[in-house]
Amino acid sequence: MKSGKKSVNIARNLRKNFTDTERYLWKYIRRNQLEGFKFRRQQPIGRYIVDFVNFKRKIVIEVDGGQHAIEGAQDRKRDKWLRGEGFEVLRFWDHDVLENIEGVLEVIRDTLLLSPHPNPLPQGERE
Repeated sequence: MKSGKKSVNIARNLRKNFTDTERYLWKYIRRNQLEGFKFRRQQPIGRYIVDFVNFKRKIVIEVDGGQHAIEGAQDRKRDKWLRGEGFEVLRFWDHDVLENIEGVLEVIRDTLLLSPHPNPLPQGERE
């Protein structure tokens, strides 16, 4: 099986079996509910599968459980690669999503609205 096809199959499986915390956040960001921005969940990007991504603004959202305290070096490597590809990575602990969803949504909203467009218009064509 090719690596890309393997990633797609893994992503499909993760979409079917995502965590309660991911499901909770998804309830608030799916169907363009957050300022009209579209998010995809469990999406392959390169060799990684991210929890949520908005491709228009190139923003990745990761929801981290306790295992990420142990996997910090792997997460830093992954974040560095994603940043190198032009993505901004937002990480939230499970506890923050479950206990402070409004605060989490505010950070996501601010990032969406303040992030520069990845392909800005030339100087003379801006509004």
